[in-house]
Amino acid sequence: MHAYLAGNLSDRTRGVDHKSNRLRLELRAESPALLPHRSSSNSDGTLLGPLSEMWEARHMAFTGFSLVLLVWVLWGFNMGFGNPLHLGPGILGNFVGVPHTLLGDGTQAQANIPLLNGGMPDFHFSQSTLAYFQFVFAAITPLLFLGSVIGRINFKVWLIFVPLWSTLAYSVNAFLLWGGGWWAQAPRGALDYSGGYVIHLAAGTTGFVAAAVIGPRLARDRARAVPNNLPMAAVGAGILWLGWNGFNGGDPYFAGADAATAVINTNLATATALLTWLLLDMFLSPQRKPTFLGSINGMISGLVAITPAAGFVNGLGALLIGLIASALVWLSWNKLARTRLFSRVDDTLGVVHTHGVAGLAGGLLVGLLADPHIVEYLNKDGTTGFSATGLFYGNPTQLAVQAGAALTVIVWDALITFLILKFLSLFMNLRMPDEDLEIGDVAAHEEEAYPDDALVHASQPSPAIAPPTGAHRVELATDAEPGAG
Repeated sequence: MHAYLAGNLSDRTRGVDHKSNRLRLELRAESPALLPHRSSSNSDGTLLGPLSEMWEARHMAFTGFSLVLLVWVLWGFNMGFGNPLHLGPGILGNFVGVPHTLLGDGTQAQANIPLLNGGMPDFHFSQSTLAYFQFVFAAITPLLFLGSVIGRINFKVWLIFVPLWSTLAYSVNAFLLWGGGWWAQAPRGALDYSGGYVIHLAAGTTGFVAAAVIGPRLARDRARAVPNNLPMAAVGAGILWLGWNGFNGGDPYFAGADAATAVINTNLATATALLTWLLLDMFLSPQRKPTFLGSINGMISGLVAITPAAGFVNGLGALLIGLIASALVWLSWNKLARTRLFSRVDDTLGVVHTHGVAGLAGGLLVGLLADPHIVEYLNKDGTTGFSATGLFYGNPTQLAVQAGAALTVIVWDALITFLILKFLSLFMNLRMPDEDLEIGDVAAHEEEAYPDDALVHASQPSPAIAPPTGAHRVELATDAEPGAG
């Protein structure tokens, strides 16, 4: 979901060290103070201005997506939606499914989730359809917590961490809440309509723990982390909002009244959350100004918060979820982030706030606001097959169940994330070296997002750049206008 802000660390970078095959672009001008990041080590006025630290979030997104698909087909889907692997008494008896592949011809058979048989209508599509639909949820989750560690995670660590985490954490989350596992079973019946816990709370928890274990970005990057391309962020945010209708609207697995309810609730909560954040920025932020990035954060908060509740609440419930969750995430982003613990952990894109806090808020609010008159499934005779009831409608235990399920996801995912990273740290560095971080993508991938002719290959020497004569200002092409002079 953070693809729309991919590589948004646009402190502009390039330093060149020919001895180590790293590229340094030296800019000299008569008025060096007008360029960023003057190097105090160069008495001749040489400026080592960062030109583009466009971290390859896209590269990690594509590799993460591909890795999860292989895991999902080879064993992950059945771990999340197959027969239970009995590991012991209590929750261990219905904690995760038996690993099994999807490589046979059984994918053309009718879709089936064994522990939900009889608890919902029969599927009207194949197992391959169900597997791919659920795969996309599984694949986007690592892409979300990537936003917490972008700008310093070792690319090789990412390639190993994603399949391990998807196997040991995501599959467990999915089975417990969606595959008929322990938290989904009566008398508990935890609610997570479309991934507030399984996806977003998991991503927020994992991202925060990973950021703490891996360590922070360079101080320079933390001091000035601005969008690489705000118009592109706008395009991505619009696509994100539109696409969310497919996720929430598709999660009943059937077209019908509940799917339509989920779609309108998704949009109502999101619009409310966006406007709530906007007003909070205007009246309570230090700048007292509405920002577009603030509105995007409000939008995301609303989308995430309504996700666990979209098909369980009425319109008023959706509006309240958007309002309350946006306010909570705004406070988390602007107040909690300044506390000692949160300020010490460099969560690059604030995933713990917009996904972790928002997902938790939505999951708890559905425990209050779930309306039994919002019917997810009907029986063949037209009577209610399944609906959910929250505390405000007479079921006081639902809130406690929601809190218990959230705690399970937080503790398990935090533990798995910590153990995987500590294990990998025995064999490799989790964080890129500072000298590579100073350079960015050229050091990691021999590529640039917006390559200058001199920056295409790190191994090539830098051509001389003549300073402008008689100029007191140097115009640098921005990432939004790569062709500007």
